[in-house]
Amino acid sequence: MDRIALFDLDGTLLDSAPDLHAALDRLMAGQGRPGFTREEVWRMIGDGVAVLVQRACAARGLESTPMLVAEFLADYEAHAAEETRPFPGIPEALAALKAAGWRLAVCTNKPEKAARIVLGELGLAALLDDIGGGDSFPVRKPHPGHPLALLKRMGAEPGRAVLIGDHQNDTRAAKAAGIAPVFAAWGYGPPEMAEGAPVASAPGDLAGLLEGVLPG
Repeated sequence: MDRIALFDLDGTLLDSAPDLHAALDRLMAGQGRPGFTREEVWRMIGDGVAVLVQRACAARGLESTPMLVAEFLADYEAHAAEETRPFPGIPEALAALKAAGWRLAVCTNKPEKAARIVLGELGLAALLDDIGGGDSFPVRKPHPGHPLALLKRMGAEPGRAVLIGDHQNDTRAAKAAGIAPVFAAWGYGPPEMAEGAPVASAPGDLAGLLEGVLPG
């Protein structure tokens, strides 16, 4: 049976913080509030758009509303690939895994439409077998039902899958689902979020590490 590599998106495949940061600053400016530092934005990323906006609003003394979330999302989708880029080595790592027979998919808490927009713009969508967003299924990471639903859609088994991500949401979802976790140390999450999972220091380490985690 095929081996599946599920990837988180923001902070794992893509350095998307610049465009998320810019969209948050535009949202705050519209509310008469100051923007953020990049470090503040890194700490807000990982739980989907609604939580991102909620955290940003809370930091600036605002109430998060569905209207503000919708405003942010529409603006972000229009600018999602302006400064966002794959982390160095990611396109090569994905190509190497695909050549080695892995099936590849994205499992992200970002809304599926936004994920597809940015992956398409950056030319990575063609390497992927599927994309599961935070609104694709009834639950999202760290709930194990998120990666499990994506694997079911792909006709795959959790015992033949690895989930690579830079956040505890990824390692916890993987462990609870019976999927092998791998922590992406180049991303936004601090090292302690690995929570005992094998650590990939750089994208170039993935092919060898994944062979050790889930041999053919």
